[in-house]
Amino acid sequence: MISLTWMIIPFITVSQQAQQSTDFSLQSAIDFALKHNATYLNADLDIKMAVYKNREVLSAGLPQINASADVKDYFEIPTSLLPGQFFGAPAGTFIPVKFGTQFQALAGGSVSQLIFSSDYIIGLKASKEFKTLSEKNLNRTKIETIVTITKAYYSALINRERIKTLEANIIRLKKLYDDTKALNISGFTEKIDVDRLELMYNNLLTEKEKVQRLIGLSETFLKFQMGYDLKLPIKLTDEIKAEQLQDIDLLTDTKINYDARPEYSLLQTQQKLNNLEIKRYKLQYLPTLAAYASYNQQAQRTTFDIFDFSQKWFPIGLFGVTLNVPIFNGGLKYFKIQQAKIGLQKTNNSINNVKQYIEFETTSNSINYKNAYASMMTQKKNKELAQSISETAAKKYAAGVGSNLELIISESALKEAETNYLTAIYDLIIAKTDLDKALGNIK
Repeated sequence: MISLTWMIIPFITVSQQAQQSTDFSLQSAIDFALKHNATYLNADLDIKMAVYKNREVLSAGLPQINASADVKDYFEIPTSLLPGQFFGAPAGTFIPVKFGTQFQALAGGSVSQLIFSSDYIIGLKASKEFKTLSEKNLNRTKIETIVTITKAYYSALINRERIKTLEANIIRLKKLYDDTKALNISGFTEKIDVDRLELMYNNLLTEKEKVQRLIGLSETFLKFQMGYDLKLPIKLTDEIKAEQLQDIDLLTDTKINYDARPEYSLLQTQQKLNNLEIKRYKLQYLPTLAAYASYNQQAQRTTFDIFDFSQKWFPIGLFGVTLNVPIFNGGLKYFKIQQAKIGLQKTNNSINNVKQYIEFETTSNSINYKNAYASMMTQKKNKELAQSISETAAKKYAAGVGSNLELIISESALKEAETNYLTAIYDLIIAKTDLDKALGNIK
């Protein structure tokens, strides 16, 4: 039966892997990353840790109940000295005596309850802010993950588009090469014309191999960022649609929203924690009050029959209240307050610095997006012109009124224009992603 189980397990594993989808749109790649990316998962675990930290602080204010048991064997019973005059001896002398039994046991319980503590009150508020801090850090990690996945996804997609363009150029050039070679054999063209085309053809094949390796590298990077198995294949289903990207002048939401930036929001929470820390140290001048009670049963035996409950056990019980009033600690609290105030000033400085950075980043990314959009439109027009020139040169060459060199130059210009256009599209996508991040539009 066991051997049969081990035979079935591999098939189950293979089946599960086969069921895992390898097709990913950008959104599904992001969704996958938010379930498998290690950095994001750790940030999510920080929230759960903060919840338990909050409960840990809360538990300090709940009743503390303890039970205890203690068994002693006095193989040498302690000696006490009693004044000698109690027994008729001269004054100033002492008589050694031993009290008690060899075996003693104590069993019981105690309960304590914190009534007032400034540290506890502030600790509860701080633990809630700490949870908020963890939640905001998770949001920051989520945004960074989305940005990273978006850039990696389109990097792989652009390389795939470059392969398609190169393959189309290779097919077109191969036909031209074969036709020219046939004409050379027939004596209608020179050998140099064939060699030029062959050189260009070989260069395209080499470039295709390089781009194919780049595809593997970019897809591996995407898998890594997603938390996807690097050994499994992946298929990107989205398409690059540059026409969906608008000129920045047409974008409706380009205003700076500081609160939408996680860095700013994190510092605001840190500011609250700094204020709570100052308040905590100031309130430490207040007293602490706690109540407690305990009840025990004690047994004393001359023989080890502690667990003979038919013999008498003697009760011990008490109630108590502890009031701790701080009077002087060498200025320790004062120095802590001053340190906490400096920490608050540093956070305030960081907030002002982040606000300026957000303004700079928004302005800079807006300019980058505007430039990238203008470059994309220019490269699009250049590609269309290169396409037209290439077609004209091919027709002239076929009609015998154009030169081979003119044709090669036009083909090379077309390839370069297509590459520049794809690069411009990628730059525009990256610029738009950076601008959305700067504006706080990525949620």
